[in-house]
Order: sequence, then structure tokens, then C-alpha cells
Amino acid sequence: MAYFERIDDRSFTPSLDTEGAWNLTEQHIAPALGLLTHLVERHCDERGDDFAIARLCFDILGPLPIEPFEADVRVVRSGRTVELMEASISHNLRTVVVVRAWLLKPHATESLAATALPRIASPLDMAPWDPTTVWRGAFIKSVNVRRTADGPGRAAYWLRTQHALLEGEPVSTLARAAGLFDVANGMAVRVNPTEVAFPNVDLTVHLFGMPRSEWLGFDTSVSFGSNGLGLTSTVIHDEADGPIGVIAQALTIRP
Repeated sequence: MAYFERIDDRSFTPSLDTEGAWNLTEQHIAPALGLLTHLVERHCDERGDDFAIARLCFDILGPLPIEPFEADVRVVRSGRTVELMEASISHNLRTVVVVRAWLLKPHATESLAATALPRIASPLDMAPWDPTTVWRGAFIKSVNVRRTADGPGRAAYWLRTQHALLEGEPVSTLARAAGLFDVANGMAVRVNPTEVAFPNVDLTVHLFGMPRSEWLGFDTSVSFGSNGLGLTSTVIHDEADGPIGVIAQALTIRP
């Protein structure tokens, strides 16, 4: 099972397992973000670049139907040690998602590696949780969750999926993880999503480490303002290494 199948060099078909949570006729945007990450990495490999992705900034410009779509990649700023790339998904000539990725030349800094961000409990120390008790859609059904909730808007949890990101094509652990990043906005809800809509319009992740394990950990806090704006903030974790980066998602709150 896979979320996408490649048609040609720039065209893809989504499976029904990409079915979204807000609207069942649209894709959940999470797998698409993983696909864009894969395309950025693939473009780097084809050019022979030796870079590590330090930041991924996704702008979600509209809904993506469960229909074939196109994707494009380009270099915005080339360099020997720092590079900026952009990739986009379009449907019927309308751009739906854009990512800008900062890539940095890696250096050996093992002796300096450290973070003050606290670890969360391991997956085995958290109970299984069924996300379909809150959310609809085939994509959410395809994700395994182990979670500890600390009240509305606060939770720590681990995610994994048995689905491949792209049929018949190897992808990195980062691309697979990126296909789960957007789930953060639904795992620590403040209110029932059948009463208040709070979709995110973007997702930005800054990385200082890379995911290596089957499980991807999240430590999430959700904040609602009094003006219709909200923020989902997450520290992401690798099972072996602990914290490896942070995610921010800007929310539009619509009662």
C-alpha cells in the first residue's frame, strides 16, 4: 500500500488512503508534504549535492482533490555550502502547496551535539490511541498512534504508518517523517473539530537532527487567540536520539 503512485517524471496519482479529515473529497495534506520533501531530496541526489535539509517551509494555498496532480522542483539559490530549493504541487494549473527548503552543507559536530529540549516518554510507555474517535478520513485510519494527553491543547505522542509514501520508489526516513508532520494539528485538539474548524495554512519545520526510527515523536501545544488566530507548536523526536527539531503551524479558527 502506498499514498501515491508516479505517472511520469512530474505527475502523480493519489490513493484513496490520502482521504482528508476536514473534507473526504480532498487529500489530507500530510502525505503531500512528504512527497514534496522526497522530490527536493531526489533533485539534490540527481545533481550530486551533499546537503542536509535544515528547514522546510510549506504554504498550503488551497485544497488538493483526490485526483492526479503535477509537481515541480527548482533551485532558487545555489551554492557550495548553502542552497535554497523550492517545490510545488499543482492541480488543473492551480498551485496548491509550495515548499521552500534551506539545505546546508553538513559538518562533523558530534562533540558539540546537545539540546535543552526535554525528551518525551518512549512509544512503549504510551497507550495506543484511536485518532478516528476525533477525526474522519482514510489517511487518519492509516496512522498508528500511541499518546499521552495532558488536557485540551496538550499531548505527547508517537506516530507511524505501514503505508509507503510512493509506490515502488525508495524514500528517505525524513521524507516518510515529513508525511506525518501535518498530523500534529489534530493530535492535541482544544475543541471538538465538528464544532470549530481550525485548519492550518502553513507548516514550518526546523531540524537540527534527522529521524532514523520507525516511530516519530511529537510534543505538541495548541494555542487559540481571541482574534481567530491560532498556533500549533511541536517539538519532534526520534526514538533513539530524542528531540530533533520543531514544527509551527498557523491556524485559522472558524467557529
